[in-house]
Amino acid sequence: MTCSEVITFLESKADPVNVAGMARFGISSKGTLGVSVPVIRELAKKLKKNHSLALELWETEIHEARILAGFIADPKKITEAEMENWVVGFDSWDVCDQVCTNCFNYTPWAFKKAEEWCHREEEFVRRAGFVVQVGLSVHLKKIEDERFLPFFDLMVTYSDDNRNFVKKAINWSLRTLGKRSAFLYPVAVQVAAELKAMESSSARWIGSDAIRELTEKEQNGTLPFLRKRG
Repeated sequence: MTCSEVITFLESKADPVNVAGMARFGISSKGTLGVSVPVIRELAKKLKKNHSLALELWETEIHEARILAGFIADPKKITEAEMENWVVGFDSWDVCDQVCTNCFNYTPWAFKKAEEWCHREEEFVRRAGFVVQVGLSVHLKKIEDERFLPFFDLMVTYSDDNRNFVKKAINWSLRTLGKRSAFLYPVAVQVAAELKAMESSSARWIGSDAIRELTEKEQNGTLPFLRKRG
């Protein structure tokens, strides 16, 4: 399929009611057609990896086309410059999360961006840094756990960022890293406790929510670690 054919297909699945519903969950209505992610995912399976098409789709600035681009972009072909171009175009948490977890965390620059982007002031760029951390933690099980330790310092540093999509991403990363392995679990619990005791309301929320989930799952025996050491 060509880029124009893909857009025609997406437009045929447009649903204004969905657009309104998505807006209630904080998803931008700009350039949004209201196509569900399962429909986009099925289309991505048919298209397979097609990096040149992904780049074309991104430039359309259509919400769903950008999510699709994240599915079909080739992490082995995407350049650091292309990643930087895409990340500054994030204007919604769902585009950010889908692109980061389906593409960015598989690239050679994933660990670099997982730290670098956290220092950026733009809300969705900073969110992207923490979401890439999540993707790395979940999908790259062969990576040694020690590589993830610097992420905890970033969580503490930016825990006072009260912007909704940033603090939720920090919380997500903290919980996910804590569930990655028995090695990272006590570190995550300790950091969560530290955040819970801080003056910042966002830090307290991040820490309280994370420590509740991590300790409750441990007590209930429902915390299967994603990775076993050794």
